[in-house]
Amino acid sequence: MAANSTAQIIMSLDLGTTSTRVALYDTDGNAVTIVAREHQQYFPHPGWVEHDAAEIWANIRELAALSLARAQLTAADIITIGITNQRETVVAWDADTSQPVHRAIVWQDARTDSVVEQLISAGHNASVQHATGLNLSAYFSASKMAWILHHNEDAARLATRGRLRFGTIDSWIIWNLTGGAVHATDITNASRTSLMDIHTGQWDLALGEIFGLAPKVLESSLPTIYPSVHHFGTVANGLAIAGISITGVLGDQQAASFGQTIFAAGEAKNTYGTGCFVLYNTGTEPVVSTSGLLTTVAYQLPNEPPVYALEGSIAQAGSVVQWLRDQLGIIRSSKDIEALANSVEDHGGVYFVPAFSGLFAPWWRSDASGTIIGLTSYATSGHIARAALDATAYQTLDVVKAVETDTGQQLQRLNVDGGMTTNDQLMQFQSDILDVVVERSADIETTARGAAYAAGLGIGVWQNTAQLRELWQSGGVWYPQIVPTKRSRLVRGWRAAIDHTIGWPVDETS
Repeated sequence: MAANSTAQIIMSLDLGTTSTRVALYDTDGNAVTIVAREHQQYFPHPGWVEHDAAEIWANIRELAALSLARAQLTAADIITIGITNQRETVVAWDADTSQPVHRAIVWQDARTDSVVEQLISAGHNASVQHATGLNLSAYFSASKMAWILHHNEDAARLATRGRLRFGTIDSWIIWNLTGGAVHATDITNASRTSLMDIHTGQWDLALGEIFGLAPKVLESSLPTIYPSVHHFGTVANGLAIAGISITGVLGDQQAASFGQTIFAAGEAKNTYGTGCFVLYNTGTEPVVSTSGLLTTVAYQLPNEPPVYALEGSIAQAGSVVQWLRDQLGIIRSSKDIEALANSVEDHGGVYFVPAFSGLFAPWWRSDASGTIIGLTSYATSGHIARAALDATAYQTLDVVKAVETDTGQQLQRLNVDGGMTTNDQLMQFQSDILDVVVERSADIETTARGAAYAAGLGIGVWQNTAQLRELWQSGGVWYPQIVPTKRSRLVRGWRAAIDHTIGWPVDETS
């Protein structure tokens, strides 16, 4: 799309787990262009996952310029920038040089499992959950920060001099976009660190001591927390998008929820990306889960209280398809998974529990291992592919049942988005196994859209969330078709597979 010099365009920077995207939207909510680039995944040890933060920053610079060129625009056409990012991933850098001191430790990384288990054994889980809404888990940022501080000499040295900066990916990008002038994060990202008091929306430095992080270090190294819709700063000179304000920041799952216009209590969405994430809006009061879910901040508008959500985080979804492609080699490209899965009538008795880094919500079992069970000589690669896709639906079922237990409300509809939702067979199976209506957004990339919506609110393109609701469009609806007895039989099989997964010994010397 070519735009003229009077174009009013919002730029969304989407910093995902496997790739970075830059998307441009007009003020009617229409996508103008989207450009993307994958970044390297590093697996230095079993259970460890790292990214090169400098590579991600380089990709943002190049993709921002590329998006303008593709759309035949200039920086003068961009009225604001929104940011959304993989959450919990930790970057540590030198404030003087703006250089990372260690590779980013990714949210999927399990290197601090043993430390977290010790904290749980010491009785800290209840106090951490009460303050933060989060269970003690290696998933969240605090234990990753502590690991870097205790294992990286440069980080420890910089901390003593007040030069160390910690941040999630949004903070790292804001720092670089503003030339080091702004060290900030939004409340949704801060709520995923295990260091923010979810009731006050501020850092609780005493929480850091549980993880071995001294208050003095955190005070100098952590970013300032702001609402999701806020003026975070202005892009520095020397970049293709210099002079543009950053007015919206959301963690990726909260951004997807915002893009799906999940603004009312009782509404829910699920995003099928690298992982799978259900967010259920609970309104302006945080609901503490007793069923293995997380209490998190969904978003916060200026001068308004935060809106909270219950979240079920599933570590492995689209990443399982990548594993079938890269490690198992049964498909040549990710898009081949649907045809292979559809080559068989059903799962053939095969269940696939992709607990590659343990089981997340609602089980929270770091001692779970990936399992393919029910194999017979009848099973083919098609059955394994089908079971791999079915696993995302089953894991979503486990989370939804936990939501219903915590809230006492039965879910009526699930809004869905993300790359895997283009698979109609999977969406039908999701509706069948949940026994609820599943509705896909016409734009499956709602993460980038949500960041654009937040930024647009921040600059006055839209005045309120009601105007954003008017922009949402349906991309397909699925209704339950399976008979109840078959649904019950399938769920029993899945639960049996989960039981086999938990407690399987892993050879840590490999």
